[in-house]
Amino acid sequence: MKAISIGLLGLGTVGTGVVQIINNHQDKLMHQVGCPVKIKKILVKNIEKDRDIDIEKSMLTLSPEDIIEDPEIDVVIEVMGGVEITREYLLKAIRNKKHVVTANKDLMALHGSELLSEATSNGCDLFYEASVAGGIPILRGLVDGLASDRITKMMGIVNGTTNFILTKMSKFGSPYEEVLREAQQLGYAESDPTADVGGLDAARKMTILATLGFSMNIDLSDVSTKGITEITEEDLDYSKRLGYTMKLIGIASRTGEKVEVSVQPTLLPEAHPLAGVNDEYNAVYVYGEAVGETMFYGPGAGSLPTATSVVSDLVAIMKNMRLGVNGRSAASPQYEKNIKQSDEIYSKYFLRLHVKDEIGVFASITTLFAEHNVSFEKILQLPIKDKGSAEIVLVTHRASLQDFEEILQQLKDNALVYDIKSTYRVEGDEA
Repeated sequence: MKAISIGLLGLGTVGTGVVQIINNHQDKLMHQVGCPVKIKKILVKNIEKDRDIDIEKSMLTLSPEDIIEDPEIDVVIEVMGGVEITREYLLKAIRNKKHVVTANKDLMALHGSELLSEATSNGCDLFYEASVAGGIPILRGLVDGLASDRITKMMGIVNGTTNFILTKMSKFGSPYEEVLREAQQLGYAESDPTADVGGLDAARKMTILATLGFSMNIDLSDVSTKGITEITEEDLDYSKRLGYTMKLIGIASRTGEKVEVSVQPTLLPEAHPLAGVNDEYNAVYVYGEAVGETMFYGPGAGSLPTATSVVSDLVAIMKNMRLGVNGRSAASPQYEKNIKQSDEIYSKYFLRLHVKDEIGVFASITTLFAEHNVSFEKILQLPIKDKGSAEIVLVTHRASLQDFEEILQQLKDNALVYDIKSTYRVEGDEA
C-alpha cells in the first residue's frame, strides 16, 4: 500500500505541530485514508538549529526545489508565511501537480483567487482551513456544514492578540501599552504588532470568510478597517456603565445582493455570546436564513490547534485522492461583487463628546441629530472638573453610516463642541 508523501515548507511553531500530529496519529490517519502518511522533506532556514522535536537531519533541506520538484511528493504543506515568494513556490508546486495545504491568511487574502484557479486547472486541491481562526473549523463549516443555507451575516473575533489586550484592559483597567508588552512577552503578539493591533490581520481573515460565505470575490481593499490603538480606559469604562463590552469585531453582512465587510472596535451587549469570548480565544457568529444563529468557538492560534486544522485539510485531500476527485472542490464565486455604500450600512453608534458646560448645549446637539432623523437610546452627561466643560456619552438608535458621518462633521464645526473623543459601532442588540 503506497504511502502518501508530504513536503513541508516551514518548521516553526505550526510546522512543528504538524510533524507531531502526523507522527503521533499514524493509526488515526491510516484508519481515515487507508494508507500510511510520511513526511519526506522539510524546508528550513537553518539545518543545524536546535528544535523542540527529534527529526532526522536528512529530512531537512534549504532548497525549496527539493520539495517542489520532487515527483514522489504528493502534497505540499505550507506553514512558512510570507506572500510573494510563497506564492511562487505554491504556483510551481501546483503546476507540478502537487496538492497544497496552507495556513497563510495573508497569501490567501491577496492571491487566493489566482491560486484556487490554478489548482482547479491542474486537477489539484488547495485547502486553507487554518488560515482563519486557527483550530476552529469555520471554513469547512461554511463550505460543507452550511452549504445548503444562505448566509446573511458573519460577525466574529478573529484575532487573538487584540482580544487578549482588550480583555486585560477591560477586566483590570490596565493601560494599552502595558498589556501590549505582556502580550509580546507571552508570545501572543509579534515584536512588530502593527498588523494585529491595526486590524489588518483580522481584515485579511474577514476577506477570506466573506468570499466563501457570500460566494463573492471580496478583496482586502473592500474591508473597512480600524484597529484598537486609540481605545482608552475611559471608553471601556463608559462602555461597561452602559452595559456593553468592547471587542475588535469583524463583520460581513449581506442585504439582498449587497454586502458590507469591516473590522473595527465594536460595543456588544454584555449578554451577547461574543462578549464572553476572552483572552486569546476566537469565535465567529454566523447567521443563516434557514439555520438561524450558530457560533464557532475555540483557540485562534497556537502550535497544535492550528496544526490540527492543517492535518484535517491533509486528510480531506487524501480522501479525494482515493476517490479520484481532486481539483473539483473549489467552486467559482456565484455572485458579482456588490459592496454597500455608506447610506446602505445601518448600525447603532456610541459617541463621546466634550462640550461647553452651559445651558442649551445639549438641546443644540439633540436638534442636530433630529435633523438627520437619528434618535438616542442611552445618554450620560457628566461635568468635567475645573474645565468649564462637560462630557456627553450617548448611544444612538439605528442610523445609516452616511447620516452618522455627516453628524460628526457638523459636530466638528460646532463652536459648542470642544472635542469628539471617540466613536464606535454598537452591534448585537437589534431592538
